[in-house]
Amino acid sequence: MALRPFCCALLRRRSTLSAATALGSVAACLVISQPKAAFAQFKPRSMHVNSQQRTSPNDPATFQADKVDYNDVEHTVTWTGNVQVWQGDRVLRADKIVYDRDSGLMAARGNVATIQPNGSVIYAHYAELTGGMKDGIMLHVNSTMPDNAKLAANGMRRTGGKINDMSRAVYTACEICEKDKTRPPFWQFRAFNATQDLEHQKIDFRDAYLDILGVPVVYLPYFSMTDPSAKRRSGFLMPGLTPHDRYLGTYVTIPYYWVINQQSDMNIQGLFATKTGPQLSGLYRNRLNFGQLSVRAGVAYDTHRAEMYTNNFGHQEKSGGNHGLQGHVFISGNFSINKYWRAGANINYTSSANYMRDYRVQGYGADTLNSNAYLEGFGTGSYNRLDGQYYEGLNQGIIHNRDLPLVLPRYTYSFTGQPDMLGGRLSVNTTDFNVKRDNGVSDQRGELQLNWNRPFHTKMGQQFLLTLRLDSMVYRARKLYQQPTYYNTSHTSVTGQVLPTIALKTNWPFVRTFEHGRGTQLIEPIVQGIYAPNTGNNGNDMIPNEDSMSYEFTDSTLFALNRYQGTDRLDGGLRGNVGVHANWTWDGHIVDLLAGESFQQHITHDMIPYSGLDHHASDVVARARVIPSQYFDFTARMRLDPHKTKINFGDALFSAGVPHFRIRGGYIYEPVTPYYYFATNYRAYSPNQLYTTQTSELSGGVSVDWQNWHASGFSRRSLSRKNFVSLGGDLGYDNDCFAIDFMYLKQYTTIGGQQRNSTYLVTVSLKTLGAFGLK
Repeated sequence: MALRPFCCALLRRRSTLSAATALGSVAACLVISQPKAAFAQFKPRSMHVNSQQRTSPNDPATFQADKVDYNDVEHTVTWTGNVQVWQGDRVLRADKIVYDRDSGLMAARGNVATIQPNGSVIYAHYAELTGGMKDGIMLHVNSTMPDNAKLAANGMRRTGGKINDMSRAVYTACEICEKDKTRPPFWQFRAFNATQDLEHQKIDFRDAYLDILGVPVVYLPYFSMTDPSAKRRSGFLMPGLTPHDRYLGTYVTIPYYWVINQQSDMNIQGLFATKTGPQLSGLYRNRLNFGQLSVRAGVAYDTHRAEMYTNNFGHQEKSGGNHGLQGHVFISGNFSINKYWRAGANINYTSSANYMRDYRVQGYGADTLNSNAYLEGFGTGSYNRLDGQYYEGLNQGIIHNRDLPLVLPRYTYSFTGQPDMLGGRLSVNTTDFNVKRDNGVSDQRGELQLNWNRPFHTKMGQQFLLTLRLDSMVYRARKLYQQPTYYNTSHTSVTGQVLPTIALKTNWPFVRTFEHGRGTQLIEPIVQGIYAPNTGNNGNDMIPNEDSMSYEFTDSTLFALNRYQGTDRLDGGLRGNVGVHANWTWDGHIVDLLAGESFQQHITHDMIPYSGLDHHASDVVARARVIPSQYFDFTARMRLDPHKTKINFGDALFSAGVPHFRIRGGYIYEPVTPYYYFATNYRAYSPNQLYTTQTSELSGGVSVDWQNWHASGFSRRSLSRKNFVSLGGDLGYDNDCFAIDFMYLKQYTTIGGQQRNSTYLVTVSLKTLGAFGLK
């Protein structure tokens, strides 16, 4: 027995070690074997709480304690004072533990704590454990779990290390009051008994009450939840209930979450409605080593039939084939081939727009469903992309499928070189495509764009940028007499354009500091000269137009070489752009201003109306951004016609408030609605009423929060059409474990014949349990 004094001395020297240190790095002093086994000294392996290894009753039990007493008559060992015992992947800590060497029973008293394989910790006043700590009983139990979840019970029986049966159980994820621990948490589940299944990661409650602030509000004969220690587990999610919907009536949703394996899962949902047939939908996700895949799909039996309605152009519209068996599929994926190349696709298809409307499928409300598949590569300063694009119309009141293009293929290449011996940098760009329409222009384009930039500056601080650019395109097109060009020809056309451009831009910033260096002031005159042959914007050259439908002359495009969004239309001619940029910044205050104008030699009278370039001297564009303090900010832009002293474009945004309270507002004005310009043959007829209707819209909102409460409201109103666009509000409360939110939204717009509608949504969230919504 020479080993005993040595071990006791070692234990006394270690009596000051903390529990955490003891769990992580402990030298074995004694090995308690099963009955009739000999004592032996050994070097223990490192202990890992989540090792996922199986604990066997034959595993040695390693301990640490301040004092050890042996009773050879009763065959017991008593450990007292900061006792810690671990066997396999289980750890037990207590003030005193009595170990029966014959039965293998451990009786622990005082501040008993045991760590389970899932990482949760169980505390108790008294415990009797055997079978490698996998079986036994505990009294006055409470357990801490992830996400601040807590589970307590009067008593617990552990079976096989997998099942914990508890009596008079209480569960919550709320904070416990430190000053008064008897005060009930914000919410809790009280159950006559509960079973924690560690193997299947779930907790079942029987005869349970949900208490809010100590008051029972819901009785549940049976309730099952996922153990908070489980990161992912298959099972039913919180169902949803909507008492009323225009197309579904009263409907319920029952979702189920399925964990397929470590990298993939699936969410399946059944929808059952009173006004139409059921729907089954699902979301499949798979995260691979070389990419990811997502598939969202659904199928339903839609009993609604299409209704005839008159669209905004005065045409009768009816979507056929939108009843009976319907469905949708949305596929998204991207995959890395190697470190230079990757491929992907976004495939979106629905059997009808009305099906998406009836079943509230995400994406309804847009004008089109867009699909593409692509292959792209990345190099040093270069980018390649080969793709195809397909569009499906959703808003039959505006656009039909026969009007939409199929783009196959489209090729994009971009390259930017290193500075050359002259100090310039060359870039090469091309976008080539083949476009096919059933109703409309079908065309092909090949493009090559070369651009050379050479920056330099003078000793006086002037900054210059010299740009040489060459745009060249070749086209082959047919049915040019249809949308979107409406040319007066029925022949197949082969044409092209070449436009060389030279531009010189100079900035001369004048900068000074003030407020002892804490503030800066900048005055920066900007002058730019651009020369290119006058092409008349290619409007009479039978050139198709796929990427330059919109022309924008604002502060953001004042110094752009081409103010169209694409390159099918190019800005030509001799022109000069001038502007002044001013900025003041000090102590968190910002004032930033820009104003400018463009002067051009040639006037293009058939340009889109209200472009701002109808005269040799253009409209004046300006921008202002003012932030005087953290309590207020303001941004505004405008375009002023100096010939008629009329504003042709303007928008503004502001935000003001103090902590816990803020208001926001915005305004936008334009004399036309540009979206509708290409919707009709504007060459044969006067612009339609939709296009010539002013865009004048005002929006605003307010938000307030105080402690755990928050509220907000917003509104958008079209002043030109004299009606609201939308309005709504939100009111909610949240704390560390509970949230409730009330939302209201009223939509006044018409989409595909659907009239205005209102939505009410109530959402209740209980931490670790999930959210329940009523819409």
